[in-house]
Amino acid sequence: MVEPVRVAAVQVEGDLNWPQAGPSLDESGLQPGPLIGCGRSMDLDQSRRYWLKALFALPGLLSVHELAHAGAQVEEPLIDSVRTALSAAIANNAPPVPEFPDTESRLAYLRWLGAMSERLKRKKTEWHVRKEFLQTLWYESKRAGLDPALVLGLVQVESNFRKYAVSRVGARGYMQVMPFWTRVIGDRDPAKLFHMQTNLRFGCVILRHYLDRERGDLFMALGRYNGSRGKPAYPNAVLKARKLWEFKAD
Repeated sequence: MVEPVRVAAVQVEGDLNWPQAGPSLDESGLQPGPLIGCGRSMDLDQSRRYWLKALFALPGLLSVHELAHAGAQVEEPLIDSVRTALSAAIANNAPPVPEFPDTESRLAYLRWLGAMSERLKRKKTEWHVRKEFLQTLWYESKRAGLDPALVLGLVQVESNFRKYAVSRVGARGYMQVMPFWTRVIGDRDPAKLFHMQTNLRFGCVILRHYLDRERGDLFMALGRYNGSRGKPAYPNAVLKARKLWEFKAD
C-alpha cells in the first residue's frame, strides 16, 4: 500500500465547465443538439448521426478504438458502515496542491511530474492542462493508497484520457464511473462525473473499496471495477498499460 502523503487543498481556476445535460451525451463525448448553420435545427437522432459521421470522416481525429469501451461496475448492497466510509472518502472536493515533508520528496514529485507530462503530450497538448490533470491524479491516487502508475494505466484503458468519455453502458469520464455511485455515496448529480477531480476521486475511492473487498488481490479488484470479475482480459490490459506509466527516480 502506498504511504499517504499530506496534502493541502486550494481552489484552482478552470475545468469547471462540464456538461450539465450528462444523459444526452453520446459515445463520442459530444453533446448533441441543434446544429448551427444548417438552415434548420436537426432532431436529436439526426444531430448525433451527423456528428458521428463527421468525426469518423476526419482521419486521426477519432477512431473506433478511442470510444470508451468500459464494462459496467455492478451496484452491490453496502452495509451502512461501508456506505458512510465511502461517502466520507468522496467528500471535500476542493482541488489539491500536494505538500511534502522535505525538499527531496518535493524534488522527486517534480521529476515524476516532468516525466509523466512528456509521456502525456500526445493526449493533452497544453502544459497547464497536463499539469492540473497529473497533479490531481497524483493527489487522488495517494489519498486512496494507490499507485499513480496503476491509476494512469486504468485511465488509459477506460477512457484513453478523454474527460467526457461515455461508454455504451453509461459509465462516465476519465475513470468511467457508473452514475449509480453518485446516488449511493454522492450527491445524486451524475453530471459532476465529468468534472476532473470528482471523477478521479470517485474512481480512486471505488478501486480502493474493491481492493479492500478482494483483500488486496489487484487482479480480482480490477475485474470487479470493470464488471468482469474473474476474467483476465481487463486486468491484463490495465496491468500492461500500467508499465507505460511507471517511474523510477534516479
